[in-house]
Amino acid sequence: MTDPPQGRHTTPHTSEASRIDAIALHHLAHKLYTAGIPVIPRLIDYLIFLLFNSIIPHTARIGEGTRCGYRGMSVLVHSDAVIGRHVMLGAHVVIGGRSKQPSPVIEDGVYIGANACVLGDIRVGRDAIIGAGAVVINDVPPGARAVGNKARILDGLLSDSEA
Repeated sequence: MTDPPQGRHTTPHTSEASRIDAIALHHLAHKLYTAGIPVIPRLIDYLIFLLFNSIIPHTARIGEGTRCGYRGMSVLVHSDAVIGRHVMLGAHVVIGGRSKQPSPVIEDGVYIGANACVLGDIRVGRDAIIGAGAVVINDVPPGARAVGNKARILDGLLSDSEA
């Protein structure tokens, strides 16, 4: 018996396209909403809440390739939030407004660790990393690492070898 090729899974798995998670349901609801269908998007919002204990409104704009840890368990997204493409949201992440401020803008390629809160009228730059449990209330530059409560930017930006 020969060893399997390196980097390959040996167990069968379903394709990413057939995997149902909170973000996949959100994309369906958002497409229906932008097509002018009034009731079904709200029903899908309720389904997301029932299945994943998450609030991801159909009005939020979330880019393709964005995904959530644990299929989107306990994620809260503001109805006006803008989340870019290929963003990773950990479990129990909150992306919300602050005292009537606009909601955050998360650019492409951002990683947000579990239990992090990104709050208010801020922008998280492309390829930034938000550490687990961080509370972010100020802008995060592209490629920066933000950690802590209240989040602070770690010295230096990510180099190509760390990204």
